[in-house]
Amino acid sequence: MDIRKLTPRYYVAPQISPDQMGAFKEAGITRILCNRPDEEVPSAFGAAAMKAAAEAAGLEFALQPLTHSTMTEEVIARNKTIGAEQDGITLAYCASGTRSCIAWALGQAGLQSADDIMTAARNGGYDIENMRPYLEQHAP
Repeated sequence: MDIRKLTPRYYVAPQISPDQMGAFKEAGITRILCNRPDEEVPSAFGAAAMKAAAEAAGLEFALQPLTHSTMTEEVIARNKTIGAEQDGITLAYCASGTRSCIAWALGQAGLQSADDIMTAARNGGYDIENMRPYLEQHAP
């Protein structure tokens, strides 16, 4: 499993598979947040299959497909609401985890300093230095 911890309650990952849900539950994850559009994956990894597997393992499942062009303020706010603002531990995934990390970072703009957001991303293995101007502009 390639799980990358951004905060104690919010993790991101590259594409996961239905057969990993039990291991995620055992690892303490409580919610799976799918940021990957169905158009990018075969049906065995589509949202319906992932939701069924997550729920069978006793996990919550939330869906917010993201593309670079759909990361609007409204979508980022919803992603934050159904992921980072929930109790428990959320594992958000997409193809590489990058979109999920970027969505988290955008959702934290105005709540954390740019340095804190970028450090969390870097500790998870994601370089979001190109977001620094935006994050600094929206820093608390």
